[in-house]
Amino acid sequence: MIIVLKKDATEEEKDNVICKIKSLGLSVHVSEGEERTIIGAIGDEAKLAQTSFESLGGVESAMPITKPYKLVSREFKHDSSVIDVDGIKIGGKKIQVIAGPCSVETEELLLDCAEKVKASGAEFLRGGAFKPRTSPYSFQGLGEEGLKYMSEAKKKTGLPVVSEIMDPRDIDVICEHVDIIQIGARNMQNFRLLTEVGKTGKTVLLKRGLSGTIAELLMSAEYIASQGNSNIIFCERGIRTFETATRNTLDLTAVPVLKEETHLPVFIDPSHATGKWHMVAPLSKAAVAVGADGLLIEVHSDPANALCDGGQSLKPTTFDTLMKDLRKVAEAVGRTL
Repeated sequence: MIIVLKKDATEEEKDNVICKIKSLGLSVHVSEGEERTIIGAIGDEAKLAQTSFESLGGVESAMPITKPYKLVSREFKHDSSVIDVDGIKIGGKKIQVIAGPCSVETEELLLDCAEKVKASGAEFLRGGAFKPRTSPYSFQGLGEEGLKYMSEAKKKTGLPVVSEIMDPRDIDVICEHVDIIQIGARNMQNFRLLTEVGKTGKTVLLKRGLSGTIAELLMSAEYIASQGNSNIIFCERGIRTFETATRNTLDLTAVPVLKEETHLPVFIDPSHATGKWHMVAPLSKAAVAVGADGLLIEVHSDPANALCDGGQSLKPTTFDTLMKDLRKVAEAVGRTL
């Protein structure tokens, strides 16, 4: 249920509403807006139906949330959320780009890539330290050593870093080195992992699963939000269909659908969507045109010899050209990059 407080509601009245919700054994989530404070009461719907919150002082209205996903829905928060990561805003007018190699291979290569993507305008560095691979014999990442390289790259370039987590047992070491925790497509419905990541308070980049519906993606985000962490970024990275011309089928319609359903930022990963580097540029431009808040792009200094997904990685010079083109598209739709 959404409880909207009056403009002139006092702190005491707000506290009384919160105490009432807690006395019913329900969870409380407070959203402070510029004009209104909204309090979310999440839990047993029967208890909510039997309670008249509108009779409490300072309450303007109380409305049930009809969506199965409560905290991430636009019903709960009408205004689009802007997430702050190290002073960089995600979800506002400026479109953000996260770029870097699929996996961390060497400290030298990572730093070289970080410096080049920053020079082109990217404000975040991506790199996989723990790599989920279809084959157990493929390169699985450098683990903690790779995370340390990411930290060093941040110290030298100032770029906040993004890396994937696969196991709840790695949460402490991930949080030590990473600014944004990525939940990969294969773990979209790993509810134990989602719950534990939600407890960290770190910003989470949640990728859509290979065969996950948008509703299932939203419910997965709800697991994170239910732990008090609403710093969530959705990422569409292509879904599995009958088509074999590309690695996956990029569902660009997911952007406007998610924008209507949720207040949280939406990114597109054109690299994993296609598996082909030459398709990354046109799909990146299309993503910006349909309203994506950001892009996750793989960039590698030597794609031909990359240990992971070299075929979908852009060379730094190609990435630089793309960033220049994207600025024009962003301007055309009233945004910046």
